[in-house]
Amino acid sequence: MALNRSVGYIVGLVRELCKLASESEWVEVKLNSQQPQEFGEHVSALANSATLVGKPRGYVIWGISGPDYRVVGTGSFFI
Repeated sequence: MALNRSVGYIVGLVRELCKLASESEWVEVKLNSQQPQEFGEHVSALANSATLVGKPRGYVIWGISGPDYRVVGTGSFFI
């Protein structure tokens, strides 16, 4: 099911997720793209983990520096 969310909602969500102390079972941050196979594996793992800890969704956020959760942008996404 696709959810149409406003840009403001997405920006607010990313800001809230970046306030977390670290990655968790349901949130991961990445600097740049992954290979399509790796992406699929991560999405599947996050969805399963989110369910196990009672979260309705899992998130992968690109363009975030892992150690300090600083927004740095990304070079390119996989093709």
